[in-house]
Amino acid sequence: MTSGRLVERKQQQARRRIVQAAAELFADRGFDSVSVSDIAERAEVGRTTFFRHFGDKQEVVFAHERELLAGLDADAIHAPPGGGRTATDALLALQPFVLRLCALIASDPDEYRSHHRLIEANAELQARSAAKAQLIAHRLRALLVEQGWESDVATFAGHVAVACFASARDTCGDAPEALPEAARTAFAQALSLGAPSGQ
Repeated sequence: MTSGRLVERKQQQARRRIVQAAAELFADRGFDSVSVSDIAERAEVGRTTFFRHFGDKQEVVFAHERELLAGLDADAIHAPPGGGRTATDALLALQPFVLRLCALIASDPDEYRSHHRLIEANAELQARSAAKAQLIAHRLRALLVEQGWESDVATFAGHVAVACFASARDTCGDAPEALPEAARTAFAQALSLGAPSGQ
């Protein structure tokens, strides 16, 4: 293993320890009672190492969202057959990605519940969560534009896809196993908007 890969692996391990330490401390003490120094000490890293990975303790709460954003590329978007470029086509292209995300979240219900409760108990984290959702919507928009959708259509679809996820999350509450089906329902409702009555 080259020295560069070894350094990268050690950095990844330190990052995982920070995330795990923060989750444990937040669960034990609550978000407001935990400092960056507390997290660094539990993770057995220095404060400098902490800030190499995270700008503040709020960012640690959203480590998984950050990884999601970093991993979002054109392969996440699957255009429906037929090559249409309407808002409906764009939303259909984004739906499989959101459903995969929901299935991934539902695969670790304990982590989801602790994350959900932590955010619900803190107004600052709720605001940060909303900002993260906007970043994901903007990233989805950019990916659609890269694949040929008009900017206004891509913007609309990106925000609606994120709204479908938020609706599903709010619907299932503390029951993440219901998240994938709730997301399918939300997309079905969004895709039916504007359809004539009775269809």
